[in-house]
Formats: sequence, C-alpha cells, structure tokens
Amino acid sequence: MVRESAVEYLLEFTENKGQSRSPTHFHYTMNETLTQLNAYLIEAERIPVAILSIVITMVVGMITGPLRGNANPFFWQFYDLFFGTLGDRLDKPQRPRGDLIFRGFILTVFGVVMAFMIGRVVQRLTLGLHDHGATEVFFLCLSFTSGSVWFVLLRLYFAMDKQGSAKGAFYGLSRSTRFNLNSTDDFGITRAGMGFAAVSFDKGMVAPVLWYLVGGIPVLAVYNLLCMLVWRFGKCGHTTGFGVIPLALEKLMGFIPAYLTGFLFAAASALTPTARLTQSLLAWWAVKNKAPYEQGGPMLAALAWPLGIMIGGPVRDLSGFQLKNVWVGPEKATARLDHRHLRRGIYINFMAHLLFLASLGGAYFFSGRLF
Repeated sequence: MVRESAVEYLLEFTENKGQSRSPTHFHYTMNETLTQLNAYLIEAERIPVAILSIVITMVVGMITGPLRGNANPFFWQFYDLFFGTLGDRLDKPQRPRGDLIFRGFILTVFGVVMAFMIGRVVQRLTLGLHDHGATEVFFLCLSFTSGSVWFVLLRLYFAMDKQGSAKGAFYGLSRSTRFNLNSTDDFGITRAGMGFAAVSFDKGMVAPVLWYLVGGIPVLAVYNLLCMLVWRFGKCGHTTGFGVIPLALEKLMGFIPAYLTGFLFAAASALTPTARLTQSLLAWWAVKNKAPYEQGGPMLAALAWPLGIMIGGPVRDLSGFQLKNVWVGPEKATARLDHRHLRRGIYINFMAHLLFLASLGGAYFFSGRLF
C-alpha cells in the first residue's frame, strides 16, 4: 500500500503497535518509519550535494583564507555591496523608532525579493546546464563558511602563542564580527574569537544547509540575505529599530538550527580534552548567564559551559555603537581567556563539523537512497 505521507504512516504504526511482531519486523518497521519521516522533511537527493559543498568549503577556506579579511560566506559580502551603504544612509539614529522600523522593512522586502529571484535563476541554471550539479555545488560553497573561519582563528592563536599578543592578528576577526577590537585587550579579543567560532558554525553552516535541504537554493538565498542584514544592522539585538524586521525573520528561520548547533557543540565537547560534557548538559537548564538568540543563544552556552569559561560581554561595533552584550558561562568562571582556550574552541568547532557531516550521512542512509 502506498502511503501519502510520513504522518499517515506514523498513525498506522501507532494503531498497530499493540499487535504481536517479531524483532525483525519491528526493526524493519522502525527503519521504514525513519525513511518516511526523512523524505517528508527534506529532499534527500540534496544531501550528497550539501556534503560535498561542506568538504570543499572546509578545504578551500583553509587554503585561501577569507576574502578581503571577511570570513563570512561570500554571499553575505555580495549582498552587502547592494544593501550595506544604502542601509547606512537609511539607518539614522535620530529618526523615530517607528520610522526606522518601516525603513528596515522596505529594505528587507526588497532584499528578500532580490535574493529569491537570484536563487530561482541559479536553480534553473542547475536544471538546464546538465553539469552534474557543479553549478549547485559552486553556489552552495559561496553560501557556507568554515575553513576561512579556522584560518582567521588559527592566525590569531599562533600570534598569541608565539608573540604573546593578539595585536596585529585580529583584522580578520574584526571584519568578520564587525566588532571594533582596537581598544580591546587580548582577553576580549579571545572572547570575540570564541563567540565567532560558535555563531559562524550556526549561521554559516548548519542553518543554511538545513534550509537548502528543506527549500532548495531559493530559500537558502533568502536566508543568507537575512543573515547579512542582521550581521550589518542587527547590532546583536541592540538595534535602534532599523534591524528589527530582519532580526525577527532571521530568528524565525534560525531558531531550530541554533538548537541543533548547540546540540552538536555539546556532543563535540564529549570528544574534546579538558571539556566537561556534564557542564554542557547543565547549560540547557541554566537560568543565569545565558545569551539571548540575537547574541549567540544556545551556541554560546554550549561552548562556554563545557570549557568552564565566560564569553560575550560588552563590545563596540565598527560604527562605534556600544553593544551591551551579556556574559555567558557558569558562575565564577574566568573571562580572562588566552590562546589555550581559543585552541579548544577551534577544536570543538572542528569536531562539530565532523558530527554534522556524520548526521547528514545518517540522514541520507535512512532516506533509502543508498539502496
């Protein structure tokens, strides 16, 4: 019998759960249930394309480093060329908040339409060129980031390890986070690096991959556009109004991926020397020192707790605006972070990437496309 959806199959499975079944039949039924659910949620044919794109992004990013010092996805920088300067002209702090929200809404709508149309054009190209998915992989590689993030953070780590100071090595980090680190001490620069390791994995890898699997290239393009607007105008949630709409839309799309990222970080902490998995689990129920979504949310908590450190804290952005970010981490933990903490943060980030690749491989296996 052909079942129209995974939901229908689950209902049938629930109705028959009281009947006697052999272990072999039960195992087969559970596998078929997972296969149906997988097919219902995502397009399994896109998983190998995503995996290949992730691997290329990891390798090429480590070799070439960030583009113009910015380790964020290429399409963030592409969209920034169109909307960055325009948004700066519209985002005038002296204007009423309602006026700024309306201006941000207009810019966001225009940007979303443009990004969706770009995604549609690319999608049609991938169908018409018959290039075995090369165009699609290329677009995805420009929408993700990983290797270039490690390049920036490792450069910072080696400078602090060999020279004892981060001065002169934080340009890429400053460009990528839009934080003004010139007047920040090495501890603050390290905290910014740790936070970037967490946030970049979520918004530059996990969330775009998931939205690509769910909605294809057009939805991926829209998510990248929203992330760019939040990166440029969101100010970690301290916006005067202009970034309210893109923040709300990006949070709507990124809420579930953020918790998946936190889970991957928590799992990666179990594979990291000196990290404590029990503390990582406690972070999910902690009522103090947790960041709101706009400042890193569960990703920062899943990185700070297992390492027993404090990250976050107040910082200035490149426009000179004071961002009064909260402190994230267990009580009485140290905020005086050095290169050894940064090394462990990079390691957790790397292990989380491997776990994410393994998760995608498992999803493809349960999709039944391997057979």
